[in-house]
Amino acid sequence: MSPTMSINFYQSIFDSMNTAIILLDDDSTILYLNPSAEYLFQVSAKRFVGLSINAVFSEEGFALEGVEKALKVGQRYTKRKALIRLPLTEVQVDYTVTPLVDSESKLLIEFDLLDRANQIRKEEMLVSSQSVAQDMIRGLAHEIKNPLGGLRGAAQLLQRELTDADLLEYTDIIISEADRLRNLVDRLLGSYQSLNLSCINIHEVLEYTRKLISVEAQDVAIKIDYDPSLPELMADREQLLQVFLNLVRNAVQALDGCDHPTVILRTRIQRHFTIGNHQYPVILRVDIVDNGKGIDEHLAEKLFFPMVSGRAEGTGLGLSIAQSIVNRHRGLINFSSEPMKTVFSVYLPFGESDDSES
Repeated sequence: MSPTMSINFYQSIFDSMNTAIILLDDDSTILYLNPSAEYLFQVSAKRFVGLSINAVFSEEGFALEGVEKALKVGQRYTKRKALIRLPLTEVQVDYTVTPLVDSESKLLIEFDLLDRANQIRKEEMLVSSQSVAQDMIRGLAHEIKNPLGGLRGAAQLLQRELTDADLLEYTDIIISEADRLRNLVDRLLGSYQSLNLSCINIHEVLEYTRKLISVEAQDVAIKIDYDPSLPELMADREQLLQVFLNLVRNAVQALDGCDHPTVILRTRIQRHFTIGNHQYPVILRVDIVDNGKGIDEHLAEKLFFPMVSGRAEGTGLGLSIAQSIVNRHRGLINFSSEPMKTVFSVYLPFGESDDSES
C-alpha cells in the first residue's frame, strides 16, 4: 500500500471512534469530519467539508491557536480547556493538533469534550435513582388503591341507609375525595401501561403537540427547527405525546412574565451516544427550549422525582411520569438551565445498542 494516507482507507476507523476527528489540508480547509465531530459540534460534514476551519470555528473569537502553531512549527500541539465557538453552539474541549507526513491531509485535530465522562455518570445516577423512586411509588400506589376501593364502597352503602341531608353531604365528600385519590394513584401508575409500539414520525407527534399548545397559549411564539432527514422511530405514539405535551406546557408556564416568550422545538441526530450503561450508534434528540428565567438551583437535582414541583399549583408528577415513559423506551430526559435559556432534551434510540445481543 502507498505510504500516502488515504482518507477513505481510514474513514471506517475514524467513523467508529468516540473522539471527534477533523482533517485539514495545508490551507486549513476541512477535508473530513467523523460522526463524533458532527455530534460534538452539532454540524453536518457535508456542509462543512471544503470550508476553511477558521471561517466556522473560532477560539473565543479568534482563529484556532493550535492549527496555526502546528502548521508553523510542524509539531504536535495540545491545548486544554479551550472554548470553541461555532455559529449555533459553543463547547469547552481539550484538543490536540497533529501534523501528518506523507498524507493527503496535513493536520489531524482530536477534540475531547471535558465534561462528557461526568455527564455519563450523572445520567447513570439519574436513571438509577429514577428507577428506585418509581418502584417505590408503584408499590405505595398499589397499597393505597386497594383499601381506597373498600372505603368508597362502604361510603356508598352507608349513603343508601341515610335519610338526613346533612349526613348525606358527608358521604358525598368521602366518595368525592376517594375518587380524587384514585385519580392521583392512577396517574402515578399510568406510566407503567404496556407500550403499544409502532413506527412513528416524531415530527408528526411534535406538530400535534405544537398545535394543541398554540391554542392554549396564543401569546407564546412556538418555533420549530426540525431535521427533515430523521427516520421513523419505533415507539408508543400516545405515551410520547404525553411526554411532549408535559414538557412543552412546562416550558410555556416558565415564560410567565417574560418579554417575547418563545419556545423552540428542535430535532437532531446524535451518534455514538451513551445512555446508562449502553452506547447507541444513532439516537434521536428532541430539544424543548424556552427563554424563561430558568430553573431554581435547589430544584435542579431532584426535578424528576415524584411530588417535586416549582409551581405552587403543580402536582410534581408530570416530569416523573415523562421520565418513566422515556426510560421504558430505553431513553432519557435531561436538561440544562440558565436565565433566558432552559433546554429539556429527550434522547430516544433508533435501534439496539452497540453491546446488545442479537
